[in-house]
Amino acid sequence: MGSSFSALFADPRGSSLASVTAKPSLGDLPESCVAPIIAYLDPQEICKLASLNRAFRGASFADFVWESKLPSNYQTLIEKVLGDLEENLGKREFFARLCRVNPLDGGNKKVWLDKSSGGVCLSISSKGLVITGIDDRRYWNHIPTDESRFASVAYLQQIWWFEVDGEVEFPFPAGTYSMFFRLQLGRASKRFGRRVCNTEHVHGWDKKPAQFQLWTSDGQHASSQCILNETGKWIEYHIGDFVVDNASASTKIKFSMTQIDCTHTKGGLTLDSVQIYPSKYAERLKHF
Repeated sequence: MGSSFSALFADPRGSSLASVTAKPSLGDLPESCVAPIIAYLDPQEICKLASLNRAFRGASFADFVWESKLPSNYQTLIEKVLGDLEENLGKREFFARLCRVNPLDGGNKKVWLDKSSGGVCLSISSKGLVITGIDDRRYWNHIPTDESRFASVAYLQQIWWFEVDGEVEFPFPAGTYSMFFRLQLGRASKRFGRRVCNTEHVHGWDKKPAQFQLWTSDGQHASSQCILNETGKWIEYHIGDFVVDNASASTKIKFSMTQIDCTHTKGGLTLDSVQIYPSKYAERLKHF
């Protein structure tokens, strides 16, 4: 019976139809069908699928696919971060260029998009902050390092009055953002090719909490405090969160870190930067 069933699909010339009829594959799908499907994927998944075949590669360049991944105010961001660009660039290229770490304000700030979510991230170097006593080498020194995206950090020898202030104005897309100080107790260096962190000068941070605050131009305020007691590693200390409702206007944020109890000195602190991330994936960075 099985042979009779097979005979129904036999070619009179002696070969089966199945052997001469090519099987359909993913490559046979038109780009217009592939593009709406991959638009539901995250950017990294889209780029992986683009290597499958010509149809997926062509679909991965569709403007509407990448417009859904770009921030709502991406045109403002492009003007602010990238300046004038060629008019014929596609949305995929816009996304790729915004995902690079782009310098602002002479390199003291850097902005990029998170490759997975398209969220805007911003970092401000220690040289872009107002630090009490920074010009007196008895207190502070700028140290070159490969542990910072700015290739330089500020190291505190010791001081009585510790105060760091800063501000940033930027057209953040609508959403909730978290702000952090990236700090380390101790001074890192390389010895025989291995990382070592000298903590012998760390003192005074366990006597009173450091105070963190932020204020926004639309009246928001957040504050937190923390005893600094973990040595030898970089930690993002959470300043607070703020909400952006109007993506068409720039948001101005002022922020500070203080420990101004003058009954004792404090020292041995390395300050790298202040960082801003969308809160939805910054939760893992919060130290307290």
